[in-house]
Amino acid sequence: MCGIVGYVGDKNAVKILLDSLKRLEYRGYDSAGVAVLDGRKIGMHKASGRISELEATLPKMNGSTGIGHTRWATHGAPTKENAHPHLDCTGKIAVVHNGIIENFQTLKEELINKGHVFSSETDTEVIPHLIEEFYVNDLEDAFRKTISKLEGSYALAILSADKNGSVLAARKNSPLVIGLGKNENFLASDVPAMLKFTRKVIFLEDGEMAVLEKNRVRISTFDGAAVKKSTQTIDWTAEDAEKAGYEHFMLKEIHEQPRAFRETLAGRISELDGAVRLGSIGLGEKKARSIRRIVLIACGTSFHASIFGKYLLERIVKVPVETQISSEFRYSEPVLDPDTLVVVITQSGETADTIAALREAAGQGCTSIAITNVVGSTITREVDGVLYTFAGPEIGVAATKTFAAQIAALYMLAIHLGKIRGTLDVESAKRFITNLKSMPWKIQDVLDEKSEVEKYANKFAQSQQFFFIGRNLNYPVALEGALKLKEIAYVSAEGHPAGELKHGPLALLMRGVPVVAIATQGLTYSKMLGNIKEVKARDATVIAIASESDTEIDKFADYVIRIPDTGELFSPVLAAVVLQLFAYYVAKKRKCVIDKPRNLAKSVTVE
Repeated sequence: MCGIVGYVGDKNAVKILLDSLKRLEYRGYDSAGVAVLDGRKIGMHKASGRISELEATLPKMNGSTGIGHTRWATHGAPTKENAHPHLDCTGKIAVVHNGIIENFQTLKEELINKGHVFSSETDTEVIPHLIEEFYVNDLEDAFRKTISKLEGSYALAILSADKNGSVLAARKNSPLVIGLGKNENFLASDVPAMLKFTRKVIFLEDGEMAVLEKNRVRISTFDGAAVKKSTQTIDWTAEDAEKAGYEHFMLKEIHEQPRAFRETLAGRISELDGAVRLGSIGLGEKKARSIRRIVLIACGTSFHASIFGKYLLERIVKVPVETQISSEFRYSEPVLDPDTLVVVITQSGETADTIAALREAAGQGCTSIAITNVVGSTITREVDGVLYTFAGPEIGVAATKTFAAQIAALYMLAIHLGKIRGTLDVESAKRFITNLKSMPWKIQDVLDEKSEVEKYANKFAQSQQFFFIGRNLNYPVALEGALKLKEIAYVSAEGHPAGELKHGPLALLMRGVPVVAIATQGLTYSKMLGNIKEVKARDATVIAIASESDTEIDKFADYVIRIPDTGELFSPVLAAVVLQLFAYYVAKKRKCVIDKPRNLAKSVTVE
């Protein structure tokens, strides 16, 4: 998740910008840069890597107005050229941006045809060129016209050599906060950046833009109507502020899942023609049609996503799909051929076992695709194509939003291959995409009812053993629910396909043992009710996750947690959010260290 900072005042802007950027380092980034207005000229400096590298190479820069940025690469590799800020052709307009401009390619082509010259691969660079195109005498008017052309999400900060002593800003689906000082004002994407300087802030809302000057701040709608905003005083500690007010990074990241899901889909799907545009995966139609087998390779949470992907791909694409744990793949003497598509799934792109498995597959001539969250990571350089997730950096060790983003990527891959291979018609693809686009709001509905999940988590927090059961698409979600509880609450938990209970696990069930049953409606619903009866016959306690409109489940389960009604292929995403919250609240009740559980690392970079 990129970081934005801005300053207008009487002090040295560079020092304040660097200090503010350092306070956003927890958000994760791979490059950084600053732009400062010195008289009628913009001075800019950027670097790939850490802020310390930017600082070490920084030339002398004077000026009391400036903007800065830390970038988490999405469009384009983490290079100095792709780092923010970006300039227009004249060098008089500088822009920093968080978010994704979905229509940037169309805008870029139009601007190039008009003579504009681009120097980066980013979506952001279209913004200063658009402002340049619209700018006559009124920068604010040019900024508004530019905003009207942008599709997607953005937080923007603008610096102009012709607008001395001011910074312009705008927000749509990406946070921006204004800090108020005496003879100075601040801008940031998160409160921690400015807490050293002020605790009085104004939170911009979607559809609002601001002009910051050292003695005043003007806020208006995108249409130009003035907006009167109230000032808030922040009383968070610095650590609390980094978590945006959430008690733990994990809870914050659970709540970021609507955005992670939405941004992973952004610019890639169309309800109008049922199309999914995945040019980055490097899989042409001829090759896609020749695939006879798909192998999904991953570890941990990503492996659970791969199991979900198996069920999904087999149902939609009608091709045999296997799942393999990365650490076991090389030693199984896999039999592969050029008609096998290998999909490796890794949040970091640096998982050693997954990289090793990929190299084994490449040695046998397979076409390979990576689903990963990190641009420029090792695995992205070794595959034939990449399907990026746009979850932003995940600080909590227990994966949450990255799991949701991986599932979103697998949905798109299934539609893409299904259409090419003729197993998914256009009308079905349109319906699928309509459901996909509704998921962020349904995830938010689950989050809005988190107190219900917390109630049951507190009730069973002292249990020493849990079982999670599900069938078909819900089976990997059961595995993921058990893993989350083990990771952060240190509780013995097992995930099983519900139909396997009678083949051993029933021996462990007894009075009071909690069994979490994912019983959403679909192909295996009636079978699932039978499995719940088996559990109840052993006096275990059943906590069911069920669809909102399901009235039958109350006859079988002791407790029911409801999720919004949605299609069978989509309800597992919502059930996964419930289980993340359940694990979080159990761990909190047990007073566990949640963000950094013992013995675990965020990215496993050794075998």
